[in-house]
Amino acid sequence: MQTDFATAFLAAFGLGLSLIVAIGAQNAFVLRQGLRREHVLAVVLTCAISDALLIVAGVAGFATLTERLPWIGPLMRYGGAAFLFVYGTLALRSAWRGGEALDQAGNGGAGLGRTLAVCLALTWGNPHVYLDTLALMGAISAQYDSRIGFAAGGVTASAVFFTTLGFGARFLAPVFRRPVAWRWLDLGIGLIMYAIAVSLLV
Repeated sequence: MQTDFATAFLAAFGLGLSLIVAIGAQNAFVLRQGLRREHVLAVVLTCAISDALLIVAGVAGFATLTERLPWIGPLMRYGGAAFLFVYGTLALRSAWRGGEALDQAGNGGAGLGRTLAVCLALTWGNPHVYLDTLALMGAISAQYDSRIGFAAGGVTASAVFFTTLGFGARFLAPVFRRPVAWRWLDLGIGLIMYAIAVSLLV
């Protein structure tokens, strides 16, 4: 039984990291908050807990819902694309205006409520997260005897990644004391979100 748990855990841990490591809207937001050192713990916990809920639901068999309710797929796709276009536009506007630099005192940032609202929207409004957690991980978990081990591995991978990204970003702080670095970051975030939105529509 312990061998089955360990095998499933390691498989899900590797799979989880491979799915989540690619930079995306959610990861870019966590990186930005980490660089600014604004509500990092709250953002990391929100992302990790959200992923945990989705992974557990996928392993428990929630992926079959899309087969019974086929309209859920298009709804998530078009809704997510619309949101990413809006957020990407805001990032590009910020890059165009410039003038932002890392605030060492932590003043002038968004409040906790607004920050978490954006974080939740980027997490739950992204159709890719449902494909990765509910559909893909849910389907692969069926190959393992220990569903609990598989779910634990996926949840652990998510927690490790977001913690590393959020709290490790501060080591890049010296680079982002210059406004031009923020302009490039905002430009990259905007283009990434546009690319994801287009991929959803195409």
